[in-house]
Amino acid sequence: MKQNVFLLFCLFSLSLFAQDYFPENKAVKTKSSNYIALESAIIHISPSETVENATLLIKDGKIVDAGKNVKLPENTVKIDAKGKHIYPSFVEVYSDFGIKDIKTAPSSSQPQYEPNRKGYYWNDHVRPEQSATSHFKFDEKTAASLRKAGFGAVNTHMTDGFIRGNGALMALVEGDNFNSNLLNENSGMYYEFSKSKQSRQAYPSSIMGYTALLRQFYHDSKAYQNNIIEEKDLAIEAYLAKKSLPQLFSVDDYLDALRADKIGDKFGVQYTIIGSGDEYKRVETIKATNAHFVLPLKFPDAYNVEDPFLREYLSLGDMKHWQYAPVNAKILSENGIDISFTTKGLKSPDDLLKNLKKSVDLGLDKTTAFAALTTQPAKVIGASDLLGTLEKGKIANFIITSHELFEDEFKIHENWVQGHRHSYEPLDVVDISGNYDLVLNGETFDMDIKNKSGKFSVEVKKDTLKLGTKLSYEEDWMTLILSDADKSKEEYAILSSKIEPFQSNFSGKAILANGDTASFKATRQTEESSETSEEEKDEEEESMEMLSMSYPNLAYGRDEASTEPQRLLIKNATVITGESEGTLENTDVLLKDGKIDKIGKDLSDRGAKVIDGSGKFLTAGIIDEHSHIAGTSINEGGHNSSAEVTMEDAVDPDDVSIYRAIAGGVTSIQLLHGSANPIGGRSAILKLKWGENAEDLIYDNSPKYIKFALGENVKQSNWGGNSRFPQSRMGVEQVFRDYFSRAKAYGEKKATGEPYRYDDEMETLLEIINGERFISCHSYVQSEINMLMKVAEEFDFKVNTFTHILEGYKVADIMKEHGAGASTFSDWWAYKYEVKDAIPFNASIMHNQGVTVAINSDDGEMIRRLNQEAAKSMKYGGVSAEDAWKFVTLNPAKLLHLDDRVGSIKEGKDADVVLWNADPLSIYAKPEKTIIEGVVYFDIEKDKAMRDQIQKERQFLIHKMMKAKNKGLKTQPIQKKEKAFLHCDSLDDINHIHE
Repeated sequence: MKQNVFLLFCLFSLSLFAQDYFPENKAVKTKSSNYIALESAIIHISPSETVENATLLIKDGKIVDAGKNVKLPENTVKIDAKGKHIYPSFVEVYSDFGIKDIKTAPSSSQPQYEPNRKGYYWNDHVRPEQSATSHFKFDEKTAASLRKAGFGAVNTHMTDGFIRGNGALMALVEGDNFNSNLLNENSGMYYEFSKSKQSRQAYPSSIMGYTALLRQFYHDSKAYQNNIIEEKDLAIEAYLAKKSLPQLFSVDDYLDALRADKIGDKFGVQYTIIGSGDEYKRVETIKATNAHFVLPLKFPDAYNVEDPFLREYLSLGDMKHWQYAPVNAKILSENGIDISFTTKGLKSPDDLLKNLKKSVDLGLDKTTAFAALTTQPAKVIGASDLLGTLEKGKIANFIITSHELFEDEFKIHENWVQGHRHSYEPLDVVDISGNYDLVLNGETFDMDIKNKSGKFSVEVKKDTLKLGTKLSYEEDWMTLILSDADKSKEEYAILSSKIEPFQSNFSGKAILANGDTASFKATRQTEESSETSEEEKDEEEESMEMLSMSYPNLAYGRDEASTEPQRLLIKNATVITGESEGTLENTDVLLKDGKIDKIGKDLSDRGAKVIDGSGKFLTAGIIDEHSHIAGTSINEGGHNSSAEVTMEDAVDPDDVSIYRAIAGGVTSIQLLHGSANPIGGRSAILKLKWGENAEDLIYDNSPKYIKFALGENVKQSNWGGNSRFPQSRMGVEQVFRDYFSRAKAYGEKKATGEPYRYDDEMETLLEIINGERFISCHSYVQSEINMLMKVAEEFDFKVNTFTHILEGYKVADIMKEHGAGASTFSDWWAYKYEVKDAIPFNASIMHNQGVTVAINSDDGEMIRRLNQEAAKSMKYGGVSAEDAWKFVTLNPAKLLHLDDRVGSIKEGKDADVVLWNADPLSIYAKPEKTIIEGVVYFDIEKDKAMRDQIQKERQFLIHKMMKAKNKGLKTQPIQKKEKAFLHCDSLDDINHIHE
C-alpha cells in the first residue's frame, strides 16, 4: 500500500528539478508540493554522525531535515524504513561518463612535429579549452550501473590529452533534462601524462618531455598574463580562466605522482592526485606532497603459480604488490594522507564496494572508507555544499541499505538521486538468506537460502544427500517444496510460513507426502563448532599476515628507506688512493659523518665499527660517466633539440640495476639523455643510494650537464624517419649554429632588463655559452668531432666530454688543445657502420696525448664489471695499473667536475669507497662492501642472507596464491618479463608515444 501511495505521488511530480521557465508541450505542467519522509531508519548523516530511529525529510530534490523528532508537514508521503540504513550517495571524481567518442587523428608512416591547430598553444596535447559539457550526452546504461553501485554524482571529463580541460559535475538522474543533471559545469581541471588522440604531434615522447612541457606552459601562461606574449593563444586564455578550479592530476605510478607534485610546488599549484595504487611504496614521500590522493580499487589477481617452472619468471616485486595493493589505502590513511576512491580501472562499478570491503577486512578504518566515498570526494571538487552528507539544504542523494556499510550482508535497496527513487530490492521484504537447521517431522536438515539481487534460491541436505527444492517468496509468504532425492519417487512436502520482520528464525505448517499436516521450524545457524571456529580464526590471521616492507619493495630491497652515515674504521687494508700517495699497504681508513676522516696506520676510534681489511683492497667507488640505468625513460625525440628536459625528472630509484651496479663497486653515475637529437636533455648525476627516494639519489649542488649527439642517430639513419631536420651530418652542424645564435640573442634580450618570455630551452643553452653547463657529446666520426669543437670555439665555450669517441685516437691532439675529455668504451667496435674504424687502443692513445680519459659502460650489464673494462687498457696500450684504475674513478670524477668530492681516497672527500676481496683489476675481484657517504649499501654476506630470505618470501606468497586459487578466486597467468636495458638509442616508441 505504501508503495502505491508513492507511485501516485510520482505521477504528480513530473520532475523535481524541472526548470520553471521551460515550456511544457507534452503534458500538463504540474509541480508537486509534497514532502517525502523516510522514517525509523538508521541515518548516517556524515561519517562522524549517525542517528538511530531517525527520519529523513526531503522535498524538491533537497534535504529538509534529518534526525529524531523531525516535524512532518501535513502533505508528507511517509515511507517505513525501519531497521534500514541511510547513507549519502557516493561521489565519483574521476570519470568520462557521458563523454562522446573522441575522433582519432589519422595514422601516418612519419612522425608529426608541428601542431594541427591554429590560434592555440604550439603543442596539440595541451587542451585546457576542452569542456566536458561540450562533449556530453547522458548515458543511461552507464548511469544505471553507477547508481546501482551507490553513486549519485560523477565528475566527468574528457580523458584525452595532457592538459585536458575542465570537468563537469553531473547528477545521475535518468532522463534528458541536461539542466537537471548539471550541478557544476566547471568542477575541476584535469591533467595526465598522456597524449591527445586528436593529434599525432610527436612531442612529448617521454616523461621528461611531459614535465618540461608543463613547466614551459606555466611560464608561458604567466608571460601571456603579463602581456609579454602578444600573439593570441586560445589555449592559454582558457587555462587562465580556469586555473582557480581544483586541479586534478592522473598518474600511472607513484613516481609520476611525485613528478607532478614537484612541478606543482614550483608554480604554486596543489594537485589532487588520481593515484595508481602503489603509493604505499614510498608513503613518507607521498605524505610530503600534502596532496589528496584519489585511489583506484583495482587490485591485481593472484598469479597462477601451479607450474613450478613458470614461477621462476614471476618477480618478488609483482608478488608483493599483489599482497600490498589491498592495504594501500590503509597505509596512506594511517599516515595522515587524505584519500578518496574512484572506479577508475574497474570492469564494473559493482566491484568498488567488493574490493573496498577487502581493504576494510585488512584493517582500513570503516569511517575513513565511508568518508572516502562521500565527504572527501565532494571536498576535492568543491561540492561540499551540495553533496557528501545528509545535512539540511543539500541535494537529496542517498542510498538505503539492508545493513551497515562493509558488513557481509550489506545490500543497496534503493538509491535516491535528486529525490528520484531507484529501487533494486523492496524495502519491506525480509531477507531470509542464510544457513538454517530445518526441523521437519522429527528430522533435521541443513538448509542454505541465498539471495541474489532479490531472487531467492535454496539448497536442502540430509547429511550428504541433496533434496529437490523449489522456493517461492512473495508478499511475506515463503513456500518451499521438498522432493525426495530419489527422482523415481514422486513424493514431496509443501512448507509454508509467514515471514515476520526482524526475526532470525521462522516456522509454519507443512503438508507431507502422505497428506498429513505437520509443523516445521527453521533456526538460523549462529554457532560453529569450536574446531571450525579455530580453523577460521587461523585462516583469518594468516590472510592478515604481511611481508615486511622493503625499499624498494622488491627483491634485495633495504629494510629502511634511508640510513644515517655510520662511523666505520677499516683496518689493515691495501689502500689504492688514486692520489700522489699511490697504493698504501696495511693502512687504516676512518669514515666519519659521511666523509673520509683519517688515513693512516694503527688508527683507533672508540665509537667506530671496525671492519677487518686484512688481505683486501680499499678503493674509491667506481664512477660511470655514461649510464642509462635508474632512468624511467631516456630519449625525448619529439624535437631536434630537447635542452628543456632534464633526466632528474626521470630518475627511477626502484631499478634493480642500481643494486647490481653497487654490487660491482659503482657508487656514482651520470644518467644521460639519449642520442635521439643533436641537442639532448640535461643530465642527472646520481649517487647509487639503493633504497633511497629519487630526489635523494641526485647529487647536492650537482654540476650542470647536458647531452649532445652526433652521427647516425641524430640524423635518423636507422629509424626510418625523414620528416625531421636534420637528415645529414651537415644539417647537424646547422642545428647547433642556429640554436646557439638564438640563445645568444635571448641572452642579450635578457640582459637589457626588459620583460621577456622565460624559455627553459634557451636558458639551458645560454648556460652553455656562459660556461655554467657542460656538454657530454655522443660522438664517433672525427669530422664531426672537429666540427663541434669549432662551433664551440666560435661561441666561446668548450666541449667538456666526448663520449664513445671511438675515433678519438685520430684527433686526440686537437682534443687536448681544445680542453675536451674522453669517455670511451674499452674494446667495442663493429656494432654499426660509423664505428668501423674503432680500435681497442683508443683509450691508451688519447691518454698518452694528455687527454683525461674515462671508461664508461652505456649498458646495464657492463656497469657491473667496469673494473675489468679498466684493466683492458693495460692489455691494449700498456697503461699502468694506477692510471687504468683512474679511468673508472678519478678521471670520470674530473670529467664530471666532482674530483673535489669523489674519485679517490683522500681526507675530506665523501666516504664513497669499496672494499674488494682482491686487486680490483683482477677478473677474480669482487666487492665485499660498497659504501656511499658512510653507509654500507652493499655487503656480500648480507647479499647471501637476502637470497635465502627472498626464497622464503617467494614460498610464502606462492602458498597464499595457491590458497587463493583453491578458494576459486580468479588468477592471472604468469607473463615472462625480461629486464630491458636502456641505451642511447632507446625510444619509448618508434613514433614517440609515451606509454
